[in-house]
Amino acid sequence: MTRKHLLIFISLLFCSDAFGQRTTEFRPQFKESTKTTHKIKKDQAYTFGYMEVLENRQDPNSRTIEFPVYIFKSRSKNPKKDPIIYTVGGPGSSTMSSAQYMNYYKYLDDRDFILVEQRGNYYAKPHLECPEWSEAIYKSNQPNFDPDKYDQLFEQAARFCKERLSQKGIDFNGYNTNEIAADINDLVDVLGIEEYNLLTISYSTKIAQVLLRDYPEKIRSVVMDSPLPLEVNYDEESVQNLVESVSTLLSDCAKDEKCATAYPDLKNRFFQYLTEKTITPLKVVVEHPQNGELETFYLRGKDLITVFTSAYTGDVPDIPFEINKLLNNDLSSVKEKLTYLFQEPGNGAGIGMRLSVWCAEEQPFNSLAIIKRETTNYPELKGLTPAVFTDDVCKIWNVKKMAKVENQAVRSATPVLFINGEYDNETPVKWAKSMTDNFENSHHIIFKGWKHTPTTNWGNTCAMKTANHFFNNPNEKPNLECLTQIGRPQFKIE
Repeated sequence: MTRKHLLIFISLLFCSDAFGQRTTEFRPQFKESTKTTHKIKKDQAYTFGYMEVLENRQDPNSRTIEFPVYIFKSRSKNPKKDPIIYTVGGPGSSTMSSAQYMNYYKYLDDRDFILVEQRGNYYAKPHLECPEWSEAIYKSNQPNFDPDKYDQLFEQAARFCKERLSQKGIDFNGYNTNEIAADINDLVDVLGIEEYNLLTISYSTKIAQVLLRDYPEKIRSVVMDSPLPLEVNYDEESVQNLVESVSTLLSDCAKDEKCATAYPDLKNRFFQYLTEKTITPLKVVVEHPQNGELETFYLRGKDLITVFTSAYTGDVPDIPFEINKLLNNDLSSVKEKLTYLFQEPGNGAGIGMRLSVWCAEEQPFNSLAIIKRETTNYPELKGLTPAVFTDDVCKIWNVKKMAKVENQAVRSATPVLFINGEYDNETPVKWAKSMTDNFENSHHIIFKGWKHTPTTNWGNTCAMKTANHFFNNPNEKPNLECLTQIGRPQFKIE
């Protein structure tokens, strides 16, 4: 190599390298792209591109990463200047699939609508996928699996996934709620947005809380659908919340004359049934959909509760009917669900992202004593652990514990609308109620008979309309006509 070529080579090294490392001062940037994640309808105007940011803002030598962004143009001829930024839950879920359905989103009637993929998720670069974890889920659900090997199986999956992603140079400490909030703040600055609104659901409501705490200046209003408060320790309460939600629904059945007559004393009978099957599991024989062989499952209360947990808002009216079928030993619905367990495992989309977030900012604040107690506290669901990830799995993932402030309540005067489904066991109504004290300019709307994330209920778009009305009038509580039409579910009767 000549001296001239050597100098050129050295100068290139000081600019960047093949792995996204940088040695000059970095500035976030948005790069437009003609290659989108999904096919967009021809009549929908939009801009698509990738936001380039630092992987770990706490590391001065951090490499850069990218996440995709859609900027959908409003259908209005005179759109309002404050767009809505939308990102979904998980953690680990992709926002990008929403891009295909913009004609259904009411928000575009008034303003631009921006979809943001959280770093580490499916369409981001890199994507922290863990197919090893999906394979472990598949194996653990097979009828011949030894439950004593359950923890070992998932610890091994976490270890293999961590090792594989580490070889790609992933800095796992860069994947958390604080970094995502900073990503959105950088996007707002780069796009030159002077004021914006936030639409968040489930886990992403934590992102909204961090943005309100750390970058509040440009936020005009926020909708938190099915909020998860920063100060709540999710794992410690999840089994209790499930029992309470099922109890609420079945109590409503008892208050309904037709439901109570058709299914007398359903709540007590169902909980007693779950307890009995926890002691003596229910034997269910199903035909393997691929090879036709008969497979035998033994189901306990923690397995049979899926008659509630697997239901969406549109399924709510059928839940007492389905429970009654189960109590009468009609196992047709149970067998149908069990056949899905034979489907090939997925690609583990976003699991690495989920592990990084949970092991850094949820699991460290859990009380292991409470977790242990909750696993045995309810005889009808005994053995159902409330922990999303075990302590040993998080030790394997080995990310830094977040500061205590990430487990403390946020206070804000920014207009906020909290939305809940009445029967939501994942983010129960009581959590949002507790948050209203800290958000002095907030409103709370509960959708009777609905479950998780009401704004995504395509069978009834009232929650979406309500959110959009709030964005247009953030200082008043929405009072739409559709809200008056939502009452108790009309339970299905045999």
